[in-house]
Amino acid sequence: MAINAILDKKMVNSKVDLAESLNVKPSKFSEILNGRMNVGVDMIATLCDLYRISPDWILMSRGNNMFRETYKMPKIWVDDEPSDLDTTLPSTKEVNNAPQLSDNPDIGKPYYDVDFMGGFTEVFNSQKSVPDTNIVIRGFEKADLWCNVTGHSMEPKINHGDIIALRQCTLDDVQYGEIYAVVLDTIRTIKILRKSDDPDKFRFIPINLQDFDEQEYPKSRILNIFEVIGSISKFF
Repeated sequence: MAINAILDKKMVNSKVDLAESLNVKPSKFSEILNGRMNVGVDMIATLCDLYRISPDWILMSRGNNMFRETYKMPKIWVDDEPSDLDTTLPSTKEVNNAPQLSDNPDIGKPYYDVDFMGGFTEVFNSQKSVPDTNIVIRGFEKADLWCNVTGHSMEPKINHGDIIALRQCTLDDVQYGEIYAVVLDTIRTIKILRKSDDPDKFRFIPINLQDFDEQEYPKSRILNIFEVIGSISKFF
C-alpha cells in the first residue's frame, strides 16, 4: 500500500526508480513486493526518511495518516537546449522526479552547504572540502556540484533559498542567453550572459528587471565561471 501511495503521488516514476532510491536491486525489490523476501529494518528506515512515511503507520498500523506531513514536490527546472539569442529566458524543461539525498559519494552529485555569493570560492578551491551530502536526481548528470543561492535578481526562475547545480566551464564555452554563475575579482553574481557591443565585455542581465538593472563587466575580471544546469527549491 505504501509503495502504491508513493507512485500515486508521483514521488517516483516507477517501481524501478523507487528501488534505486532505496539502494536496492530491482530484482530483490520485486521479491520483497511479492512476499518472497523480508523487508530489512534499514530499508524501512530509508523508506520512511525519504518519503516522510510514518514509522508507526508502516510498522504497527497506528494512526490514520500514512505520511508524516503532506509531501510537496520541490520546484525544479533544468536547462535544456541553448536558447535563441533573442529570447528573454533560457529554454527549460520540467523534471518530474523527486530528488533524493545519498551518503554514497559515488551516487549523485556533491552538495556543499555554502552560498555561491559567500563562502563558495573557498570551498571550491580547497581540495580538503568534503560535501555535506550528495543529491540524486535525473536530468542533472552534467553538473559538477550543488550549492545554495541567495538573492532575488533571477526570480522567478531561481528563487532566494534555492539550491543550484553548477558545471565549471570556460569563457569559450559561454553561449549567449544562458544563465551562468560568475566569480569576478570583487563580486560573485548569477545572471544571463549576452553579447556586448564591446568585444572585451559581457552583458549581465537579471530576470527580475523590475528591481535589478543590466550591467556590463570586462571579461578580464572573470576569475571563474560555471554554467547553471538548473535549480531546485530546497527540500531538506
